Amino acid sequence: MRPVALVTGGTRGIGLATARALAGEGFDLALCGRREEAKVSHVLEEIRARGAEARYFRADIGTSDDRVRLVARVRSSFKRLQLLVNNAGVAPDVRADLLEAGEDSFDRLISINLKGPYFLTQAVARWMIEQKEQPGYMGAIVFVTSMSAEAASPNRGEYCVSKAGLAMTARLFAVRLAGAAIPVYEVRPGIIRTDMTAAVAGNYDRLIRDGLIPQGRWGEAEDVGRVVAALARGDAPYSTGAVITVDGGLTIPRL
Repeated sequence: MRPVALVTGGTRGIGLATARALAGEGFDLALCGRREEAKVSHVLEEIRARGAEARYFRADIGTSDDRVRLVARVRSSFKRLQLLVNNAGVAPDVRADLLEAGEDSFDRLISINLKGPYFLTQAVARWMIEQKEQPGYMGAIVFVTSMSAEAASPNRGEYCVSKAGLAMTARLFAVRLAGAAIPVYEVRPGIIRTDMTAAVAGNYDRLIRDGLIPQGRWGEAEDVGRVVAALARGDAPYSTGAVITVDGGLTIPRL
């Protein structure tokens, strides 16, 4: 029986690239997003063409009721879950100076980017521990965070705070689940070409030309997806809590 992965935000950007990579590793996919299913049907068809089962679950992980329904529906639909990829996240609607930013944006980002995956992981971890009673069961959890977990951007402070909190969430669950042999990893992307970065692509193009990134190019969603797939294969079994940086060397201290 094929293993199942739940990928939040799994129908576009890094989430979709991760779903493609996992399909190639023999996973069936439970994809979560906020769009109507009709708008993601082409994604499901693509994943299925790769030989994987793909089912879509519409949910806003920032709301408690949706999280409960999501886990219940995945459990009812697949009966099993070996991998959770906490990928869903949003950027501020408006980049505002730290001294001018309002509470509404802060609350929105904390709810979706931090509180949502925190409590979704809690629910999934309980289910994974139940499944440990099955012979040969192997589960794992991956948090997709951001270099903004460490790099301070004063014009999007709420985003940085949410990602820093998510990085600590990954550490907390790594410690808590180590005794259950459920590894937890943090994958930390740098500047990745996605819908989220499209609005500031020109600025990043200039910075990359000027030498910001040692490897000299944009990161692609597939760069992140391949790392998640390697972790899903079990290639780092003794590395729970590890932070895998996917940023082309951006965050290497340099003189």
